[in-house]
Amino acid sequence: MLISNKYIQVPSKDYESFWTLEKIEHIRKLALTGKPQKIFDENLTSLRILDRITFKDHKNEITEEPQSRTDIIINGIYMSTPLYLGDMSYGALSGNPNIAIVRAAELTNTLAGTGEGGLHPEIAKYKRFFVQWASARFGVDIGTLMAGIGIVIKIGQGAKPGIGGHLPGSKVTEPISVLRRIPKGIDALSPAPHHDIYSIEDLGQRIEALKEATGKPVYVKVAATNYIPYIVSGIARMKANGVIIDGHGAGTGATPFVVRDNVGIPVELAVASADNILRREGLRDNFTIIAAGRVSSATDAAKLIALGADVVSIGTAALLAMGCIQCDKCHIGYCPTSLTNKIDGTRILDLDFGTRGLVNFIRGFTLELANILDNLGLRSIKELKGRRDLLFGNNLDEETLKILGIEGTPYEQEVKMGELWDRERLSYLHELVNKGDAVIVSMGSNAPPDVKKPARILDWLRSDGAQVTRPSIDPYREDIDTSFYLNQGKVYLSLPLIIDVTNLDRELKKMWGWVALATSTMIFDMNALQNYEEVSFSKDDKGILTWSTTPHYDKYLLLPSDSYRLNDITDRKVSGFIIDEYIGNDDIELVVSDIDTKLKDLGTRNYYDLIVKSRNLRDSADIFKLLLLGADAVILPGDIIFKVINTNVSKKEDIKEKAFNLIVGFKKELSLLAGASGVYSIQSTIVGNRELLRAVNLSSKVREVLRVKPAGSL
Repeated sequence: MLISNKYIQVPSKDYESFWTLEKIEHIRKLALTGKPQKIFDENLTSLRILDRITFKDHKNEITEEPQSRTDIIINGIYMSTPLYLGDMSYGALSGNPNIAIVRAAELTNTLAGTGEGGLHPEIAKYKRFFVQWASARFGVDIGTLMAGIGIVIKIGQGAKPGIGGHLPGSKVTEPISVLRRIPKGIDALSPAPHHDIYSIEDLGQRIEALKEATGKPVYVKVAATNYIPYIVSGIARMKANGVIIDGHGAGTGATPFVVRDNVGIPVELAVASADNILRREGLRDNFTIIAAGRVSSATDAAKLIALGADVVSIGTAALLAMGCIQCDKCHIGYCPTSLTNKIDGTRILDLDFGTRGLVNFIRGFTLELANILDNLGLRSIKELKGRRDLLFGNNLDEETLKILGIEGTPYEQEVKMGELWDRERLSYLHELVNKGDAVIVSMGSNAPPDVKKPARILDWLRSDGAQVTRPSIDPYREDIDTSFYLNQGKVYLSLPLIIDVTNLDRELKKMWGWVALATSTMIFDMNALQNYEEVSFSKDDKGILTWSTTPHYDKYLLLPSDSYRLNDITDRKVSGFIIDEYIGNDDIELVVSDIDTKLKDLGTRNYYDLIVKSRNLRDSADIFKLLLLGADAVILPGDIIFKVINTNVSKKEDIKEKAFNLIVGFKKELSLLAGASGVYSIQSTIVGNRELLRAVNLSSKVREVLRVKPAGSL
């Protein structure tokens, strides 16, 4: 058996990552020494909002004996520092890491969370942890609930808002099977909603019942999503003791790539917004806010507390202190550092090594936090809570500054800065076309606009994850209707996707024709493809739908993506409009939102289909967001699969299979995004529903044209 008892080298990545080598080295130094290393670390070139927030006036002196106090009391529980070691399950972690986390909490007078899935037998010997009560109730009974000193009702998490927990079958080995009472080797998929919690009143009943049964404080864990201020307000009104707000970018053992990167908002916006509404409604006293998601340092913690949090939660940082190298393969079960590997007796984390590293990290983290307080002229952590007046926002949108409640320099950020296809996105596409299923990944998101630079306006937008105010729909157990009808119900599509084959050779056109026929989609071309006329959208009047560059009755009018052409949309002779970004000058996002709005204002939106066409679309999330902005269908380039396939090497049948997998995979991912948003039917609920979108620090000028609210707004 391999025993992991030392740090190993961190591999380099060929794409941008939030957890940089500098961050990892800082955490390792804390874990090795238990001494403060640096404070007030600034990175104003970062796109992350929290990084663009700085403390106004402060010294920058570090001592090993700071004077300020970091201890607090929440719900009668003493904590030496406001740190919660958050919610990683036995199964997602391999056992000894779970024990090390609880031991470290015990030794440092902090708190830990068990995550869903029941209790490791050794953990039950300790006390300073909260037991999680999640939707599947895996391994949880009254005996489990009576362990520890608190309970967390998990409604959502930052890495997968609106969908349930996921433990891949490869990690459901004998011990996990016994504890969770599920078959070995089968994916453990928790329901998206609690099936006995479909309203805020239902949640209130469960909170009261758990308090009554255990006599312990009850918290509610939610993801940071569109309605977070109202969600937190409702939780407080239902008499919960506190809330854990898990922001976009939070880590996880397994989640669909498309959900992780496109659903939810940053924790800093959620915390500021939640704190503000609680104060406004007189609910802030005796209610605890725990901020989670991408907390990498004491400086991050201090900023979040100044924005309104009481406590911060760390997960990934705790794993890094125990040796994690960020290889992002937690979902596979072959962790090289014995932290997230499947439990099969081949490797194990040295318990003393893990505990020692984590205890030292907490001590170093605490000393850094105390040093920050000293340098700010504060005497205790209590004096920092809600002190927005100490913060300054650098190069943030004016509306973002308003939501945060801080002073700053308003700045209209450039919208398109990054590359459309980086290595991580290509890797995702490669797996999608090979499996034909939603791509599962692990750890936190590196998506724009927080880490990577946005390549197009869509990258600034996040969709909603339904929770508390309305239930999400479980896409793994319930049918999500992704179908669309075009041309007044005459043409059926199984999903709102059409493939542009105009630039492909005849063999590839025939391949896509077969795929369109097999998946009930369509192909777009100049001429209808022989033998595939029933799935052809062509200019020659021989396909099932016809398009033209001039207005004709019962044809679709092709227009360039130009705002000045909006006057051309009032002609009722046509069946609909195809807005082509390739031949236009304006971003398709702006034009489709404008056209959708104008048609609604004219009272004629239901007369026309609005189809968008672009060569620079990449995945199902792009499709989903364009639907939310007002599109009825999206035309995607047929050569997209050649981003990851070499046509000179691959056999024709292999290419056909991968093309088929692409469509099937997109359909499944659209179901995930819709279900997470609480939507059963995409066409009837999603199209033009901008309320399900939020913009993260996007230029207010662009956002106003889109008619999308800023993330964190009321």
